[in-house]
Amino acid sequence: MPGPINAAKVSFEVVETLRELDGAGVSEVAERLDRPTSTVHDYLRTLEAEEYLVKEGGEYHVGTRFLQLGEQARARTKPFRIARPEVDDLADQTGEHANLMIEEHGLGVFLYKARGDDAVQLDTHAGMRVPLQTAALGKSIMAHRPREEVDAIVDRHGLPPVTENTITDRDDLFEELDAVRERGYAYDDAERVKGMRCVAAPITDDDGRAIAAVSVSGPESRMREHRFTEEIPELVLRTSNVIEVNLTYS
Repeated sequence: MPGPINAAKVSFEVVETLRELDGAGVSEVAERLDRPTSTVHDYLRTLEAEEYLVKEGGEYHVGTRFLQLGEQARARTKPFRIARPEVDDLADQTGEHANLMIEEHGLGVFLYKARGDDAVQLDTHAGMRVPLQTAALGKSIMAHRPREEVDAIVDRHGLPPVTENTITDRDDLFEELDAVRERGYAYDDAERVKGMRCVAAPITDDDGRAIAAVSVSGPESRMREHRFTEEIPELVLRTSNVIEVNLTYS
């Protein structure tokens, strides 16, 4: 099988670097990528000419043309089309953030987020990618995938720590996934964002394989006791069930 085309690979490295740096000049990008300044300059100018980058002063930034591509990618995803109104309802019912996630290339991708009236500010946004084990959504998905598939994901991406509560041990992860399958939903207790808790349930196909997950996340001060252990899980499970039925008959 042919290897990757280097020019295409470098182009995406440049774009990803600009995203990570939230904009940068030629020298900064060249230093980050350890590539000649002249080479990086050529890539930046080409991407700008093709309208994928914009230049503001001496800095290049990712352009809104990627927004068009992302929206098209999301719109073609059946779980998004079916789940969106249910996620909106879940946010309205709880007053918190309600989220929809899929797995792509071994990472969790936030496909949609609805914000309730009481929701706090969070870093999550559509298209954001996170290690699966750091979020209740990701654990819900992994719990309903074959063991060998989860092992392959861990081999590829590892178990990077995000907070002091993040699962970083493979045995601990599989023990947690067993518990998720048994109760039907997953918890995130400040494992990705300090001070935040989350409850998620998988959205499965006819074979029981998770194709997505839905969740509610909120601050620890509001996600406590009965609300965290019973009320929110019941709402999340109900929502995932409705989405599964609608996916089956849509």
